[in-house]
Amino acid sequence: MRLVRATCVAMSVALLAAAVHAAPRQGQDADRKVAGGGITAKGWVGQVDPGPAKQGKSTADSKFAQEGSALHVAIGPAATYWNPANTVSGDYAVKGTFKELKNSSTHPHPYGVVIGNKLGSDQQNYMYCVAYGDGTFLIRRFNGNTVTTVTPKTANAAIHKAGSDGTVTQEIGWNVHGSRVECTINGAVVAGFDKGEVVGPGKLESTDGVYGLRFSHNLDVVVSDLRATKG
Repeated sequence: MRLVRATCVAMSVALLAAAVHAAPRQGQDADRKVAGGGITAKGWVGQVDPGPAKQGKSTADSKFAQEGSALHVAIGPAATYWNPANTVSGDYAVKGTFKELKNSSTHPHPYGVVIGNKLGSDQQNYMYCVAYGDGTFLIRRFNGNTVTTVTPKTANAAIHKAGSDGTVTQEIGWNVHGSRVECTINGAVVAGFDKGEVVGPGKLESTDGVYGLRFSHNLDVVVSDLRATKG
């Protein structure tokens, strides 16, 4: 009798563990596929994140279109986009205004600005600063397919929170001046580094290079006034 009870308990525990393992982790949602996807904005290219979960997915699963002077982006899988003609060097500021449209997910997804080199190649090295509609930001770096978190998800009073309709607008960018590299959101420096902290072997090749846009998955965003200025 004891053996039967022990066996039943063991089977129940095993089944429960299997069910927990099989269930999606809380807060996660699958990449959507946007109908009629592709990049139609002139001069722009993009690349979805690497990894087994992204196999078979591409920027054709999202829509990246020019609408007047703005870019309207409907994202499926997370990706980075850039125009090779958009370059910066020396001391500069680069920024854009991101209007997040109603979020259909159960949790916020980030978007922001990229600076780096050799994007799209196996030697790519770039860093991005992104904002979330819950008032937080994150800084990460890609070196090839290796992803490093430079600044973990952190709250900052300068970052706007989404309203009851799910929309929010953020101005996000990078300032490079002298020996300093700073991420700015809505006019405030939310993180700053000495160049030696972000440039060097295994980091950024240089702060000179291309600037572009970074989007997590399943976002609808309009990007306007994306520009770089010297000094």
